[in-house]
Amino acid sequence: MRGKPQAQPDFLTVINLNQCVPADHPLRAIKRQVDAVLKKLSPLFDDLYADEGRASIPPEQLLKARVLTALYSVRSERLFCEQLGYHLLWLWFLDRQFHEGSFAHSIFAKNYERVLSADMAKLFFLEIYDVSRQAGWTSDDHFTADGTLIEAWASLKSFVRKDGADQAKVAAAKDEAPGTPTINFRGEPRRNDTYQSTTDPESVLYRKASGKEARLYFGAHALMENRNGLCADFTLHNPIAAGEPVVALQQADAHQQLHEGVTLKTLGADKNYPQKGFVQGCRERGIAPQVACKDKVQVAGLDGRTMTRRSYQVSLKIRKRVEEIFGWIKIVGGFRRSRYRGLERTQAWGYFVAGTYNLLRRVRLAAS
Repeated sequence: MRGKPQAQPDFLTVINLNQCVPADHPLRAIKRQVDAVLKKLSPLFDDLYADEGRASIPPEQLLKARVLTALYSVRSERLFCEQLGYHLLWLWFLDRQFHEGSFAHSIFAKNYERVLSADMAKLFFLEIYDVSRQAGWTSDDHFTADGTLIEAWASLKSFVRKDGADQAKVAAAKDEAPGTPTINFRGEPRRNDTYQSTTDPESVLYRKASGKEARLYFGAHALMENRNGLCADFTLHNPIAAGEPVVALQQADAHQQLHEGVTLKTLGADKNYPQKGFVQGCRERGIAPQVACKDKVQVAGLDGRTMTRRSYQVSLKIRKRVEEIFGWIKIVGGFRRSRYRGLERTQAWGYFVAGTYNLLRRVRLAAS
């Protein structure tokens, strides 16, 4: 006999969100870790808010929302707030009551300077790493450095001359087709010293490799610890002003200053790093540069005394794990392209995505 659908009755129900989530759901372990980190940051949140007035959205919920956005590949804050209203799992993760529902997406923009800034995002990222380090999941001696590119939220059509000589051409194109103006730059050499994006001036025109097209990018550089492949640092930079070897040494210095007891002994890298400045910089810091060497290229300070050791061969194998960080951050975390304009806001989102990767990585390690 065919069953017939019945309209849902209109009556009051009581829902326990905690009982709706399975006991073995992986998000429970992530929630415990995030709550432990936010408990440490609670005194700082107290200093950011006044003691009187109307209560705001709890800052813990905004930071947890960032984690969910990266975990579930949500492409925008507006879409996250739309789904939050009927997503029981997310409501439980944020510690919101069912009757509270969602909140306005403008909350994220209004609270950027207070709890979602790059400084707060970095502190959130460091606390997550410290929790993993105290639990013994990270190495204090052996690390890997590598870089990638993050596409800016700007079109090549916005990359025009700094002196304003292209304004007439751009204005004429917009008059002809306001939605999709056709601007022809064929035959014009566009360079970063004379051209700049009007949408995101901090992005730079960069070519990923020979034969690839040039696009507007930010440089991104990761420092990975070699024990379990956790991201120890994630820095965005200008790939032209500061190359990857320079940023790698800066990250090594900053990581040792931020974390007491950390002393880098080895630093692995790919074939972009066997350069005189990088190798000498490592030697001056007492770090063994375990980089993949190019054929018929000799660099002072990188010889058989380092390359014949067993630790060198092990480091060359482990360094490939850093690609897993970049792969997750870009594909799942949605950070292949920036969703914000400017280096600072993009850096803040990068810290949240990298911190979420560390949370997920630690849960998987604990489960295995």
